[in-house]
Amino acid sequence: DVYKRQIPFNKRPPLTHPSFFSKGHKMADTNSQVVEVLNDLLKNAHDGAQSYRVGAEETESVDLKQRFTSLVTYHEKTAQELATLIATYGGEPTESGSIGGAVHRGWLKVKTAVGADSDHSILEEAERGEDANVARYRKASKEALPADVAAVVSRLAANAQQSHDIIKALRDQAKAQKR
Repeated sequence: DVYKRQIPFNKRPPLTHPSFFSKGHKMADTNSQVVEVLNDLLKNAHDGAQSYRVGAEETESVDLKQRFTSLVTYHEKTAQELATLIATYGGEPTESGSIGGAVHRGWLKVKTAVGADSDHSILEEAERGEDANVARYRKASKEALPADVAAVVSRLAANAQQSHDIIKALRDQAKAQKR
């Protein structure tokens, strides 16, 4: 490996050189690619905050309102962290969520409006949103990103999986109570 040999620093290939990245990963070789990956995650964070805000409005359960409100705060903090990282890499942070997220929130409102077992339906939609969240982080984790970005993505991916698991457990609990 070129970085293990004693090559003068100014003669080494740039850190974006393919030999710097592990096999099997695509290389994010420009800041714009890093920003693109981060903006995708940022849209997802906006979607999560907006969706949990809707869920908190729609549920009648005090416990779920509190849980969803805390998840709104979590997604807003995640969005702030990603926006800062995007700016660090010279990008313009997106200020809104995705079209898919808007459709998801609309569907949540329709389901609760027609009275489809409210809390269970809300939790089903929340889990669907968490599935999308986990999938986006998995996709981002496969990118060859600078170490600082990869560390943030890895930490946020673990948090996303934990949120998913909590929502899934709550959904299963609501389903069992429904019977």
